[in-house]
Amino acid sequence: MIVLWRVSNHCNLACSFCAYDKRLSIPRVTADPTQVERFVDLLGEWQAERGRPVLLSWLGGEPLLWRSLSQLSERAEALGLDLSITTNGTTLGAPRVRAELIRRYREVTISIDGLADFHDAMRGWPGAFTKLSRNVPALIAERNQAGASLKVRVNVVLMRGNIAQFETLCRNLNDWGVDEISFNQLGGRDRPEFFPKNRLSSAEVAMLAALLPRLRTELGLKGTTLVGGPAYLERIADTVAGRPFPIEDCRVAETFLFVDEHGRVAPCSFTPEHFDLSIDDLRHPADLDALPARLRALQRARPSCDCADCPSTQQFDKFGMAA
Repeated sequence: MIVLWRVSNHCNLACSFCAYDKRLSIPRVTADPTQVERFVDLLGEWQAERGRPVLLSWLGGEPLLWRSLSQLSERAEALGLDLSITTNGTTLGAPRVRAELIRRYREVTISIDGLADFHDAMRGWPGAFTKLSRNVPALIAERNQAGASLKVRVNVVLMRGNIAQFETLCRNLNDWGVDEISFNQLGGRDRPEFFPKNRLSSAEVAMLAALLPRLRTELGLKGTTLVGGPAYLERIADTVAGRPFPIEDCRVAETFLFVDEHGRVAPCSFTPEHFDLSIDDLRHPADLDALPARLRALQRARPSCDCADCPSTQQFDKFGMAA
């Protein structure tokens, strides 16, 4: 079971495509540590009783800025949960942060959108790419020295301004020693004013599909896995072409749950507010067992408008590879 938890919508960067851009005047919320602790304990109990591993993945905003993160990660680790985190990388220059990631985490995903000219401007962080080019290899070298099993992944948000440099970026990341590269297409929900002029075109998606097999082989020979299976690319192409993908019977919650900063649980990051189901309603392992069917029943009775054209990568093959 993967539990992806957005514990905060606070961020220290100004990304024009992101709903949590620090320049935006939005209510800033962090998860209640007491609520998180109780649910972490439940996940630990469920894992122990059911014998099914749980990967607890922290998301933001920028989760490494959340003051309760270290304490709650320590608790989750003590209960035998695997840990993952997605970060913008701004704190990776701190040896203490790198050491904690190496000691406690199974995966870290670092968001990098392009080479220096694009990434620095898009993130509102001068010198970002240069700093990451030092700090990400430092993390990998220290992991290797410690003999730890931390997977270092980079995720790229693809859009009109960076698609042409994706191949070069991947080669740079391979040189840094990154284990895995994943990608998303730019979505229009977070910043509708940014989306129309920056979305991928059908021609750019076709170029990406033609590039991936060769690039995947090249990077794989050098130790970096480039993910994104056929169903994932097909979904991106359908989205760009305006072909909807309705989901009438969502089964994602059988293996994946999303929890937002308010403690609402759903099958994806697009529907917590719609289903409005609190983790406070889940008290026993049996409640977790019943949750997928409960969410499916809610979807059938009152489907979200997003279900008419599913935007969730969990429905598709984001982390797959071509046969």
